[in-house]
Amino acid sequence: MSLFSFAQNNFPNKAVNLIVPFPPGGAADQPSRLISQALFNVWQQPAVVFTKPGAGGAIGTAFVANAPADGYTLLATNPSMIIVPEADRMFSRPPTFDITNFSPLALLVADPIVLVVKADSPWKTYKDFIADAKAKPGEVTYGSSGAYSASHIPIEMLANAAGVKLRHIPFAGGGPAILAVLGGHISTTASSPAAVVNQIKSGALRALVVTGNKRLAALPEVPTAIELGYKDAEFYLWIGLFAPVKTPPDVLQTIRNDLNKAITQDNGFIQNMQKLGATTDYRDAPAFSEFLIKDAERIKSTMIKIGKVD
Repeated sequence: MSLFSFAQNNFPNKAVNLIVPFPPGGAADQPSRLISQALFNVWQQPAVVFTKPGAGGAIGTAFVANAPADGYTLLATNPSMIIVPEADRMFSRPPTFDITNFSPLALLVADPIVLVVKADSPWKTYKDFIADAKAKPGEVTYGSSGAYSASHIPIEMLANAAGVKLRHIPFAGGGPAILAVLGGHISTTASSPAAVVNQIKSGALRALVVTGNKRLAALPEVPTAIELGYKDAEFYLWIGLFAPVKTPPDVLQTIRNDLNKAITQDNGFIQNMQKLGATTDYRDAPAFSEFLIKDAERIKSTMIKIGKVD
């Protein structure tokens, strides 16, 4: 029996640890628990989710980068794995990990970001918003969940693409930024669709634009930045699975094959993802790797334009 056959037939023969480098209950944690159950149905071995939060995802991500490369410790994360090491380099800190420390396994979710304003704001369309921002450089305010966060970077992408200057006001999280928009304290913020779709449909918030390459099924009336001519404003709050880079190719192939079964053949997984409001966008390793290259280029370019933010 060849080593390849042995690995294919016997991996996993114990529990697999799925590390989420963020607090429990967050955008990465919930889909990870769904995929862990779907993988258990395939493997008949537990895929145990462990949250290791801290330092914007750096602690848990570095943990997996340094874990034994045997397939039994995997990472479920988001664009922070690109953002964190780039921020370290920007501030002349040695990164504790880099994207090259990992082998991509599969993309699970790719949610575009929605730019929202209070429903009674004067901006009926994104065109109105940009026109006002051009007329008042640095006066239109936006909130984010912190420097280089998944609400900071896409708004700066949008601003750069449109040639406008906005004023950044960081908050302790995305929720407080949304509340600040609802309270009229800031002009706008960006969010995952799931976090704001109910306020949009209730009439409390107005969605102006989304950062994906196609309109959202939940918000079909909201245009994309790309269709409005802003081709450099594509951004996704994605969730993907990774293994340490030196994991044997046969083990990686086994995991990829079983992820394919878990994601595409488990109706319960797909239905539960829909209930979470997450946009399932399954891509196997080759397509996910191409996606990551483009995403890293966009993110790094935007961070350089933002510069150092304390």
